Amino acid sequence: MRGARSRILVTGSADGLGRAAAQALLAAGHDVVVHARNQERAAALGRFADRGAQIVVGDFAERDAVRRVAEELNASPPLDAVIHNAGVWSGRAVMPVNIVAPYLLTALLRGPRRLVYLSSNSHLGGDPSSLDAVDLRGGSPGSYADSKLFVTTLATAVARLRPGVLSNAVDPGWVPTRMGGPSAPDDLELGHQTQEWLASSDDPEALTAGGYWYHGRRLQPHRAVHDVAFQDHLVRALAEETGTAL
Repeated sequence: MRGARSRILVTGSADGLGRAAAQALLAAGHDVVVHARNQERAAALGRFADRGAQIVVGDFAERDAVRRVAEELNASPPLDAVIHNAGVWSGRAVMPVNIVAPYLLTALLRGPRRLVYLSSNSHLGGDPSSLDAVDLRGGSPGSYADSKLFVTTLATAVARLRPGVLSNAVDPGWVPTRMGGPSAPDDLELGHQTQEWLASSDDPEALTAGGYWYHGRRLQPHRAVHDVAFQDHLVRALAEETGTAL
């Protein structure tokens, strides 16, 4: 069931799954805010602006840029939902982009009642004990699997700590995007539909929280995701690292 018209931010929407989600949400009649890492990539979003979308620009590997984007959005009409799509596969930006940026946006943005965090089945290989040693500032390369375990846990923690917010994580599958590569075996179309549904639908299942979803089905995540002690440890570590409480 399609929900009422909503204002939805899709981070990392210059290409891939983020762009596909933004296109579909615009086509469904929603107000969409699209995001690009820099002005060069923002140029690829001109067609979205022509259709009424707001564009925000900021490199999510930089905390100050995340804060500037949050300030800009808080000065704009309120958001109903955020799809935390921006992500990187490898290198020093893994932790800053994949977990610190969504944490900061969650802490700083006012108003969204639906939050969707992009996970991966790679999170099942993540190590919760790595949190005590991880470099959240990106001084050294980060583990993609660990970052996705952390962001999946963040989604569940937010669902618990903010009972009025519908917070969920989505595994989009291994799809043929720039990150996934042309040989990725999963369905690109199915790869963006679940996050759109969770961000905008009035279906009863879409109005639930704390789930880990794959192609419209709720699955069981890594056992650490529902460990309240680990959730609290993660949130506390992120708050201390960023100086920003959830």
